Amino acid sequence: MKHKLSTLIILCCLCGRILAQTGYDICVYGGTSAGVITAYTAAKMHKSVLLIEPGYHLGGLSSGGLGYTDIGNKYAIKGLSLDFYRRVGHHYGKFEQWIFEPHVAEDVFKQYISRGEVKILYGYHIVAASKQDGVINSIQLQPAAGTGPRTIRAKMYIDCSYEGDLMARAGVSYTVGREANALYNETYNGVQLMDKHQFPDGVDPYQTPGDPSSGLLWGISPEPLGQQGDGDKKVQSYNYRICLTNDPANRIPITRPAGYDSTRYQLLLRLLEKRPAGNLWGILKFDLLPGHKTDINNNGAFSTDMIGMNYDYPEADHATRQKIVQAHTNYTKGLLYFIGHDQHMPSNLRTMMLEWGYPRDEYKDNGHWTTQMYVREARRMKGAYVMTQANCEGKTTVTDGVGLAAYTMDSHNCQRIVTGGMVKNEGDVQIGGFPPYPISYLSLVPKKEECRNLLVPVCLSASHIAYGSIRMEPVFMELGQSSAIAASTAIDRHIPVQEVDAAVIRNILREDPLADGSTPEILIDNDDTAYVTVEGDWVKESRDSYGFSRLTDEHKDQVFRQVRFHVPVTTSGTYTLYIYVPKVQHPSSTTTVTVSSGGTVKEAGIPTGKLRVEGQTSGEWVECGKYPLEKEKDNYVLINNKGADGVVIADAILLIKN
Repeated sequence: MKHKLSTLIILCCLCGRILAQTGYDICVYGGTSAGVITAYTAAKMHKSVLLIEPGYHLGGLSSGGLGYTDIGNKYAIKGLSLDFYRRVGHHYGKFEQWIFEPHVAEDVFKQYISRGEVKILYGYHIVAASKQDGVINSIQLQPAAGTGPRTIRAKMYIDCSYEGDLMARAGVSYTVGREANALYNETYNGVQLMDKHQFPDGVDPYQTPGDPSSGLLWGISPEPLGQQGDGDKKVQSYNYRICLTNDPANRIPITRPAGYDSTRYQLLLRLLEKRPAGNLWGILKFDLLPGHKTDINNNGAFSTDMIGMNYDYPEADHATRQKIVQAHTNYTKGLLYFIGHDQHMPSNLRTMMLEWGYPRDEYKDNGHWTTQMYVREARRMKGAYVMTQANCEGKTTVTDGVGLAAYTMDSHNCQRIVTGGMVKNEGDVQIGGFPPYPISYLSLVPKKEECRNLLVPVCLSASHIAYGSIRMEPVFMELGQSSAIAASTAIDRHIPVQEVDAAVIRNILREDPLADGSTPEILIDNDDTAYVTVEGDWVKESRDSYGFSRLTDEHKDQVFRQVRFHVPVTTSGTYTLYIYVPKVQHPSSTTTVTVSSGGTVKEAGIPTGKLRVEGQTSGEWVECGKYPLEKEKDNYVLINNKGADGVVIADAILLIKN
């Protein structure tokens, strides 16, 4: 008995020592949208988690002004990422909502942290990492102010920062800038002089028009234009997604900012001489949010993008980055003030601008201005697999996908130069038209010889132009959830992250997509041929569809047509049925939906003519009622053109267990 007791004491001491050395199972660096979802997932998988956020807010861009969600095809978004938009929808009294106010998003992210009981360390940024034999043992943190440095130990690390700072400190290979097209046999990488967000011909770049000796206007680089497709270290421009309001009760006037210099905006005046703007939308991309608010993005040749002023940011230290952030803040606030107050601006634009101001109920601790600059791209890991243009376009399809991307290959301008005696922007690329595609698990992990206990779902391994398609907030959240599953699996099986089977990750995502043990929803798209039967001549279209295509009938009810969705039920219960209705011209005022469930058949005419699309970026799920569904019974949903007075769409159905 004494021997057993001694052994137990020794084991307890060893376990205590291991715990003291390890600290946490998983350390997540960066409280971005991906960071929150990653930490929550890991906690729900019964792992001890620490989330480190260098600032003092959660959600990154998703709570920092990007309230008009960039995604492309919603079919790509699953799991907790989709759950986030449904929780936002719940706040607004809807099923899903992809357009939202900043504070609403941050409140939802805080709810994840609360439900997961995730520990957060605010106000610390990484300065070093200790690594031995390809394993990170600890990371060293420095506070922004006040308390002293901290050392954090964990079994697994997940870098969810926009900058890839943990990855870089761990000695993992990465790149910054644009690869040459030749490197990955691409078309849209490297130097690209194109016509998007471009100056018209004839805009003079010199301080004194026609006089090169007078020097260039502010913001124009003297560098010569490189060869099309050549690589360089230039980084696509950053800006802010700006939340303003036109509600007088909530509006704070836009005043002259510190360090304001009107000469920085002279190029805008020259642009307007060549290409007049009838309203503010000619200069600023206004997307409207609930609460009389905006998500303003860059629009046109001279706008909110501070082109060419961010090259040092990806690899800069904390203090230098803060200076770059402040420079972008000053430029953007100055632009808004210039538009509304400079007497050289057209009077109609000045009048329109004065209708907008900073929202009193947003960013209360930062002068009603977001703390999150739009870092579109910084470091990109050189990982075990590199996603490229071929993946985006479907020419190469990986078999180890753990998430989907669906957005256009999108790069903002990288430089503003002089060519042919005229000012031009260079680097803007917007190439789309392809369906959702899988993202390789191996693009989230370093090469095995470099690090075996790190995942990087944000600064993942991708070429510049492929990253332009992947780098969307919903996708980052999706990849964060997959990374947390991978890290937890690696811990449980005592294997490097590179040896985690992507199929295991996919199985967990399929069986427990919300990481809470709830019954998975049943989603059937019209392209799921094993469950869909088409009767009659429907037209198959890819535009604005959910998934890869949609079925359309424009003949009203002249000849009967229907689409049958066979519903596989593994858990009996009552389910709420939704049908997906894209935005189309001349939609039928009602769509006839028939449901066979529990041995009964019910038919209903669902209003689809006037969708409530205020909170959507594309189509909408429309509720069709609640139905009892029994396991292994012949459950089905029919969409047909009975009584149709316009276009009928059969795209996808969704059933959620109550």
